[in-house]
Amino acid sequence: MKRRFAVAGVSLAVVLGCGTLPAVAADSRTTTDTTVSAAPDVDVNKVKAHLNELSAIAGRNGGNRRSTGQGYDDSVAYVKGRLQAAGYTVTEQPCTSGCTSGAGPNLIAEWPHGDANNVYMFGAHLDGVSAGPGMNDNGSGSAALLETALTLAQQNPAMRNRVRFAWWTDEEQGLNGSDFYVRSLSSGERARIKAYYNFDMVASTNGGYFINHITSAAAAPMKAYWDSLGLQPEENTEGAGRSDDYSFEQYGIPTSGYAMGASARKTSAQAAKWGGTSGSAYDPCYHRSCDTLTNINTTGLDRASDGIAYTLWQRAVDTGTGGDCDTAGAVGNGGFESGTSPWTGNTGVIGAHTGGSAHDGTRFAWLGGNGSTSTESISQTVTVPPGCSQASLSYWLHIDTDESGSRAYDRFTVRAGGTTLATLSNVDAGSGYVQRSVDLSAYAGQTVTLTFTASEDYSLRTSFLLDDVTLRNG
Repeated sequence: MKRRFAVAGVSLAVVLGCGTLPAVAADSRTTTDTTVSAAPDVDVNKVKAHLNELSAIAGRNGGNRRSTGQGYDDSVAYVKGRLQAAGYTVTEQPCTSGCTSGAGPNLIAEWPHGDANNVYMFGAHLDGVSAGPGMNDNGSGSAALLETALTLAQQNPAMRNRVRFAWWTDEEQGLNGSDFYVRSLSSGERARIKAYYNFDMVASTNGGYFINHITSAAAAPMKAYWDSLGLQPEENTEGAGRSDDYSFEQYGIPTSGYAMGASARKTSAQAAKWGGTSGSAYDPCYHRSCDTLTNINTTGLDRASDGIAYTLWQRAVDTGTGGDCDTAGAVGNGGFESGTSPWTGNTGVIGAHTGGSAHDGTRFAWLGGNGSTSTESISQTVTVPPGCSQASLSYWLHIDTDESGSRAYDRFTVRAGGTTLATLSNVDAGSGYVQRSVDLSAYAGQTVTLTFTASEDYSLRTSFLLDDVTLRNG
């Protein structure tokens, strides 16, 4: 990952030794979630074997794999050879503008199956800095991506969407390789890319578990996998705008990705939940000569590799269990735990309010409860996957009122676009949260704005406490 400053490109992470991260099973497949388990286990020992090869390449070429040197070209040749042998369509794309003089090519590999109009891209930068061999930055992301691609080829599942892998040149000098690639695409080709996933420094020895745009729909399967391991991932604030996903963001393509951190320092709260040393950099060897094979956290590398495979399977593989009805994360931040985005409207109603409680976690949306004439709404635009013939919007609602009798004075509505799907009122008040749902099957394949609204009359309050909004298949 590159620095934000005008330096000859850099990456993000720091390293303390060989990893003292949380004692949550080193095998990231230790989970009882059968949906997660449906994706293949990427063998971390094979990922490390790729790292060994990249390290040896650096050793033969002045100790580094910078984009303008033979170490980079040899890295391209190694990755390309493995992919071609596995059956990929592989292209070397010379960077003819915007890249450092003498920089090697991007490497693009497409699995030639699935709907070519729905492309999911997975990428990592293959170049490193001149100071060292770049094993965490970014041998880790490159090796994890390569073994995931080889696992896909070995499994050879039925595909519903197209998968494209990329290893970028000249990232350390300013995201130049990925920027050239996206600029080179026609508007139609960009439109076919439904999401881009980036992996930059996924084995930091004092690292944390970070996800780019963690509350977005693109991030949903990535977060779901790490959530299944109890990792409590956080937003990748350190990496914002500093790696190749930014090139895609600039053209409006949804992005996400995994990272474990660079030169920023781990907080005491992060050390408490993830292990490691607070006050020290996530990767103490960031852009240094010590970014060698000893600077790799195997547990983190394993969890990232398996999370990449899980995301790929969710987005592109026909699992036979729901077709293309992947509803995971269709509603972003449905539990309100990650701020207010992507909700719009009266977002001040979202928070950890005193006087009320969440259904789960600490935050919820408190609509109404004013005891005077008022209307409050929150909205979010979601896409219902086309295969969801029985989609439903589920939510938990606690209605508390000072009204009495059987007359509806204060109302709560759920709308999809301009259509009201449900209306509740003070008459429906109860002692706690009740799970409710509305049918969204008619919106399969459509993008629609969902709106929750509370309206009160001039006196006597009614509070509508909303939490854990999700889209379900069924």
